[in-house]
Amino acid sequence: MKGIDPSEIFFLIRESPFGPFAIVWSVHVGEPRVCRILLSKPKLAVRKSLSKAFPTSGSSTCRDISELANRIEAFLQGSDVRFYLSSIRLDLCSHFQQQVLRVEYGIPRGCVSTYQRIAHHVGRSSGARAVGQALASNPFPLMIPCHRAIRTDRTLGGYQGGAAMKTALLEMEGVTFDDAGHLAAGSIFY
Repeated sequence: MKGIDPSEIFFLIRESPFGPFAIVWSVHVGEPRVCRILLSKPKLAVRKSLSKAFPTSGSSTCRDISELANRIEAFLQGSDVRFYLSSIRLDLCSHFQQQVLRVEYGIPRGCVSTYQRIAHHVGRSSGARAVGQALASNPFPLMIPCHRAIRTDRTLGGYQGGAAMKTALLEMEGVTFDDAGHLAAGSIFY
């Protein structure tokens, strides 16, 4: 990971109803900070993703990271949990991705927005595809709820954890879809 000594990157793996997830972290300015959240993906286990992306990282935790893992577990079980940007290394993202992630972070539970609306909100009216790419590579899924972004036609769009996980997360938050997979109810934000 650019800007971080590989020997100073650690991980914690926890189980969830959606499969294991990993918190990849390091100490930054004297505090533990999240560098990446890895989700289990269809056909790609989190341990395999972890060993490929962070081959020299070691398993370790501390009070703050363990508490964060507890909060992520609660979130994945349907609890209304708010995460804080101060605990992540947003500085590792490009300026544009930071803009997109901050806007996405602002979408409240039970609401969704579209890639196009987010693009317009960050001042790039024709940038829906770029927004989609920024969210597809969101290093902090769940903490920054990129599952709350959908297509303009009110269908799901992609998600790092797969379509089933995205649907389940949205449904836990009260968002509903019709039989054709289009947003049936819920607020469109921005």
